[in-house]
Amino acid sequence: MNQVRGALIVLLLPVVALLLPSGAFAVDRSKFRTCQQTSFCRRHRADHSARLYKYKVEKDSIHFHLPNSDEHKAAEAQKNKDQQQKGLWSSLSKRILGDDSDSPLDPYVQGTTPTLTGILSNTATETSTKKKEQLKFALHAMEDGLVRVRVTELYGLEGSAHEKARVTYDDLVLEHANFAAAAHALYIPPGDDKLKKAYGDLVQDNLDNFCGLEYGDKEGQHSMALLVRLDSFAMYLFREGENTPVMVFGTQNRMHFEIRRTKDGASEGEEEKDEENANDGAEKNDGEEEKYEKEIVGYWEDGLAIYADGTREEKKVVEEDEHRKLTETELDTRDMWEEKFSSHVDSKPFGPMSVGMDISFPKSEHLFGLPEHASSAVLKPTQGPDSHYTEPYRLYNLDVFEYELDETMALYGNVPLVVSHSAEMGTAGMFWFNPSETFVDVEQGDGDVSTHFLSESGVVDIFMIPGPSPADVYRQYAHLTGTLSLPPAFSLGYHQCRWNYKDEKDVYQVHENFEELDYPYDVLWLDIEHTDGKRYFTWDKNLFPNPEEMQKKLWSQGRRMVTIIDPHIKRDDGYHIHKEATSKGLYIKDKDGKKDFDGWCWPGSSSYLDFTQEKVRNWWAEQFSFNKYKGSTESLFTWNDMNEMSVFNGPEVTMQKDTLNLDGEEHREWHNLYGMMFHRATGEGQVKRIDGDDIRPFVLSRAFFAGSQKYGAIWTGDNLAEWSHLEVASPMLLSLNVGALSFVGADVGGFFGNPDAELMTRWMQAGAYQPFFRGHAHHDAKRREPWMFGDETMRRLRKAAMARYALLPHWYTVFHEASVTGMPVMRTMWMEYPQTAQLFSTDDQYMIGSDLLVKPVTGPGVTETTVAFPTKDTWYDVETLAVVSQAGKEETGVNEITVASDIDKIPVYQRGGSVVSRKLRLRRSSQMMKTDPYTLYIALDKESKAAGVLYMDDEETFGHEKRNEYAEASFSADLGSKSKTIESTVSVGSGWTSKVDELKPQRM
Repeated sequence: MNQVRGALIVLLLPVVALLLPSGAFAVDRSKFRTCQQTSFCRRHRADHSARLYKYKVEKDSIHFHLPNSDEHKAAEAQKNKDQQQKGLWSSLSKRILGDDSDSPLDPYVQGTTPTLTGILSNTATETSTKKKEQLKFALHAMEDGLVRVRVTELYGLEGSAHEKARVTYDDLVLEHANFAAAAHALYIPPGDDKLKKAYGDLVQDNLDNFCGLEYGDKEGQHSMALLVRLDSFAMYLFREGENTPVMVFGTQNRMHFEIRRTKDGASEGEEEKDEENANDGAEKNDGEEEKYEKEIVGYWEDGLAIYADGTREEKKVVEEDEHRKLTETELDTRDMWEEKFSSHVDSKPFGPMSVGMDISFPKSEHLFGLPEHASSAVLKPTQGPDSHYTEPYRLYNLDVFEYELDETMALYGNVPLVVSHSAEMGTAGMFWFNPSETFVDVEQGDGDVSTHFLSESGVVDIFMIPGPSPADVYRQYAHLTGTLSLPPAFSLGYHQCRWNYKDEKDVYQVHENFEELDYPYDVLWLDIEHTDGKRYFTWDKNLFPNPEEMQKKLWSQGRRMVTIIDPHIKRDDGYHIHKEATSKGLYIKDKDGKKDFDGWCWPGSSSYLDFTQEKVRNWWAEQFSFNKYKGSTESLFTWNDMNEMSVFNGPEVTMQKDTLNLDGEEHREWHNLYGMMFHRATGEGQVKRIDGDDIRPFVLSRAFFAGSQKYGAIWTGDNLAEWSHLEVASPMLLSLNVGALSFVGADVGGFFGNPDAELMTRWMQAGAYQPFFRGHAHHDAKRREPWMFGDETMRRLRKAAMARYALLPHWYTVFHEASVTGMPVMRTMWMEYPQTAQLFSTDDQYMIGSDLLVKPVTGPGVTETTVAFPTKDTWYDVETLAVVSQAGKEETGVNEITVASDIDKIPVYQRGGSVVSRKLRLRRSSQMMKTDPYTLYIALDKESKAAGVLYMDDEETFGHEKRNEYAEASFSADLGSKSKTIESTVSVGSGWTSKVDELKPQRM
């Protein structure tokens, strides 16, 4: 038996615990479009365009590509080779795809070769193009039960508007190098009797209208099946041994695909409508010009003009939508070739090109995901008799000033992932891979929940994630977009930020106050005012004359610093960043592709770098080198803000959709990717600035997309110092975690406004149990450092921060688990208790990993709180170590208990059967805690057993990945047996094995 050395052990027993040594804020709604004001959403929501689209699989076009056949292996090998060279492949395309046309293979798609392909014909009596319409579909059966479905135009038809493939961005989002095809697949053709035997209830006597694809990772074991209905086109995904599909596609006949065409080919009615719009818009724009008779000298973040006389544009009063509402089946052809919003015009040179699909989850009532919205974690209906909202969930990254709560409005980032969970069907997900503007309706049906996805452009590209457990879903999703990158340990500590710490003296004073009060913190942040005239990578020499000395002084006491760097670049020929970016041609272009786009942001007139391009990302990364970013040191890290991207004088406070990247692709195609690519490039710069590329980066971003978990932390943006915003923080952060973004937080205290001592205390307590822990404030807010609220409140705030620091070993271990398995750090209750239906909608309490239950107090004057304890386990108060709830006979039940929660208490509980590691020596930063001993809190279950894990590495380099420099200790306790054992087994990585003698004994 390996004995645990140098660790204090606290046993938590089921019976007896033993210790063994504000102002008024509101979003300006006139700045942001609704579905009704958005052409593609208005035209296709619900059944408005259903009669134009009815798809049928052409039976003779179906082609099955047998996994592990010589043909398939050759195609995979060639594709991998071509992807390594160019990110595309062309060889063997006609033979492998079974395509009789001259269409070249889509050059943008990457990953596995298709398993089943075919042609879809639109058999509707009337089509949107007035012509015969055909599409290509491809099903990719992948390992671990995943399946990808892509529907595209028939590319390569010479002279057509869709001769070339629609641009998609597999290379920027998907972890295609890790994709693998299912090892085995079986095709069941139309008419085969096997269809009736396996899917009798669905196919009935119509065998000729169905085909099937069964696939799996082991020979003879097809753990998944996809049933395809030919006419009208629909798909049903089944798990092995289940009679009910886990998800279905197209059964509501809401799939649509607007095939590109030239404006010359548009119908006469469409042209007339758009000409009518142009005249309406001209009249409206004349009125706008009258309104702006005053000289405009700038714009504020809310998009309102600032005039030369010092006054500001007033908010508009939101009136009824300009577009009359349509009847259920009425067609709308307005705005198809040109679209206006406020004074802005979208030229739409390629016309209408939206796509959509309905997806349902049978026998499920709970759907989650689609961050980011200031609403509940469970997605509430937007359609149907029980709809909670009238607007669909919108996915379009925007800088929304003073956002409101319980809304489906778009916010700073998005992940187009939905996850269904039910006790009977388990957990399953669907990833809608499309970075253009997207709306999603949710509707609760009779025993199921359905969604309708609508995207402005792109293709239909769906990944079905079959589960069946939460852990399965997040492992499978990690195959697609990657896992969280393990952050440096310091970034899990407390961060102190304000817009702005005004100069070096202010920085030193704040730092010294933390020191004097023994208040732990790890990072001090500087907002935009530290720069020389809002020129990033510079310092105001009057306010910060010695930035390196400042950073080194803080680092000598274990603290780092962060500076803000945004994507907009001041248009100043004397500014070296702008001068070089201009000379190298690195900026996004206007709609004609001739001039660099000019928009307004914090510096005034600004240009925007094209981060969709690898050469631009590489150039940006170079700017972080110490010889270029003068005044920076190894202890300086980065905050990326305004990266939606924010353009104060643009439509919806962002960039016009018809601007072009350096490939000539419209902004509408890649809008939601921009912030993530900026985030990525900044992180790469931090890595490359130090020889050896061995220090982990830390970058905070406001904007995000699917895959952002690989690049750093995310926060929920400009929240308010109000109780309602504290209350919504948990649901918002849980929703982000459902989207696999784990390193997330809401600004402690609220950005806008002034929290009182009680609100600040409750927010600090809650923040200590969210993954990213930062206090932040607007420049108009009163100073709110912990000591600003008096000694009594300061002690409470410090107690909360100390609880965070004591648990850093546990946080780090859970983050490591997320980096390996894909499981979120901050988990909804159903992720850990998937059979306890009473907890499925719960979003005011949550789990940190599998072992800590947290219920933040989010209202004023609270002295008692009701906590829902799963009866599967025993629960211990983390402060008193007392048993609060005993495990019961009913493993799927809930024990609701009212617990004391006065101003000094946040309800946090440890699960019986777990071992949680802490460090109890009071230190002032995580850096000072590195060699401190661990204390193990062993919470016994009803059988007096417990188990847990502690992960360790150097906490800052990539040694754990590159050189196997890590250790993992597994603990087990059995005090119910005669031997009463506590054991530990330590697994040491090969990179540390040779150094094990050097490890200090007190570490473990």
